[in-house]
Amino acid sequence: MANNAPMGKLEHYLKHQKEGRGQDERLRREVAYERIKDALEHAGLEPGEPLSEPQLSKMLGISRTPVREALQQLAQEGMLQVIPGRAVTVASRSVKDVMDVIHMRSLLEPELVRLAAENINDAQIEQLLGAISRMEDSLPHDDYETWSKSDKVFHDVIGAACPNPLLGETVVLLRNRVHHLANTDSKHNPARLAACTVEHREVADAIAERNPKAAEEAMREHIARLRESMFNKLTYGQ
Repeated sequence: MANNAPMGKLEHYLKHQKEGRGQDERLRREVAYERIKDALEHAGLEPGEPLSEPQLSKMLGISRTPVREALQQLAQEGMLQVIPGRAVTVASRSVKDVMDVIHMRSLLEPELVRLAAENINDAQIEQLLGAISRMEDSLPHDDYETWSKSDKVFHDVIGAACPNPLLGETVVLLRNRVHHLANTDSKHNPARLAACTVEHREVADAIAERNPKAAEEAMREHIARLRESMFNKLTYGQ
């Protein structure tokens, strides 16, 4: 077990995840990127916590160069911060940074779900509603890992249903920039997590009904509630 708490959480998470396809089928950098990103999204790390490149290399069984390249890519996507010559940490943002990202999301995500509602297919609707059901089922058991993974599926399906891939990719990058802060807020705030799940259900139901206007309004309301919650957390610690 790693000696510090963040790496301990990462090691515990990575040990319990399937590696998927063999490393000989993909570049080691891609394997490192996918596994570290998955752990960052679901292992419960806090903003500002440091990571160790040598320890990650050992945990993954991958040499340090591919791990370093994966960390650099995750830093470019806004999930990590690299302090040259000093440390790699989970991304931490100022209040202004977070509010700027949420402002951008408020402009783009309502349009994303509107387009998704117009173009989604039956298989994607089934995936979307399945993700929402898993989120709802996880609440009574305090199973945040399942909730978080289902939330990712929810957003991935909507992005895939959007006929404008650039819009979908842009929204993913924006979400990544505040992912840890938003997820930490929800994880430690059961009332917000429950409310967020209800808001997701409203978006999903509108999309499943192929009602673009209702989906757009539901997402706009969700982003507004997210903005309020994050502002209170970052400004007042609530």
